[in-house]
Amino acid sequence: MGKNRDMSEVVLRAEHLTKRYPIKKGLFGKAANYVHALEDVSFELHRGETFAIVGESGCGKSTTGKCVLRLTEPTEGKVLLGEEDFTSLSGEALTKARQKMKLIFQDPYSSLNPRMTVADIIAEPIDIAGTYKTRAERDARVEEVMEAVGLDLAFKYRYPHEFSGGQRQRIGIARAIVLEPEIVVCDEPVSALDVSVQAKVINLLEQLQDRLGLSYIFISHDLSVVKHISDTVMVMYLGHEMELADKEALFAKPLHPYTQALLDVIPRIRHERIQDKRILEGDVPSPTNPPSGCVFHTRCPKCMKVCSERAPELREVEPGHLCACHLFDDALSEAERQLVGVSVAAK
Repeated sequence: MGKNRDMSEVVLRAEHLTKRYPIKKGLFGKAANYVHALEDVSFELHRGETFAIVGESGCGKSTTGKCVLRLTEPTEGKVLLGEEDFTSLSGEALTKARQKMKLIFQDPYSSLNPRMTVADIIAEPIDIAGTYKTRAERDARVEEVMEAVGLDLAFKYRYPHEFSGGQRQRIGIARAIVLEPEIVVCDEPVSALDVSVQAKVINLLEQLQDRLGLSYIFISHDLSVVKHISDTVMVMYLGHEMELADKEALFAKPLHPYTQALLDVIPRIRHERIQDKRILEGDVPSPTNPPSGCVFHTRCPKCMKVCSERAPELREVEPGHLCACHLFDDALSEAERQLVGVSVAAK
């Protein structure tokens, strides 16, 4: 993965994305509090890259994808498509820009209209965009995409209820690529599928990426899948970036205690003592009342006093490897490092 890709060209840049949902009370609907769904998230997506966003449920993964696509408007921050400010576009300019980005939904059962045939579902984006002048051109494009995703052309006039979950997801993928987008946001695209089917869909996504030069934002809680498909990984917790690195660096040497705990729950075919595993205790705090300082400190096995007092900065700890953790603060004393089990070499 990634060997033949041009990683120098940035096709999308998210800058300081923040999303807070107001909780309104009273007669006039005044905001009494906010759900802090996303806080100051920034990243870049390169051409031909798979950028994975991982974390537990409720960590802000899907909200990030929705803000990138402007399915929900960010409270603060912006999204750049190349050099164009996507968050400032409206009208026809917004409609045209949206053709560059498409979404593959998590649930292949509820994301397809049960009253539409496969051909009409796949053709819907080009019908809306008006990219084909004749019915013959439209049908030819539908058949081309069906073949690309491995769907039998005999299925054209069938309905979603006649297909398995894996076949329905192939229909959803065909719909996403029919307009030849540059970027596809994959929101948990295999989580609702059987394990055997997951592998086939992941392989299909990789084949389409290599053939069409697609760039993926791949949202998932399954680190085993992420390890297989990703090039770069961003770990999130309670709406915040915890760690950002290329796949090899993150899986070989996770720096953040949260990332370490997530990786420890991946099944491994080797003997391992239970006490060596870092198991997270407690529940994720409420996003309406997030903890002070580092949002992870209430569950962190290496929590220090400073963690509850001040939020850590996302900093480059190693070349290309960013981490938001006080364990790597320059001001951290050697005594504190030894207390939490971090050596100077690790810094």
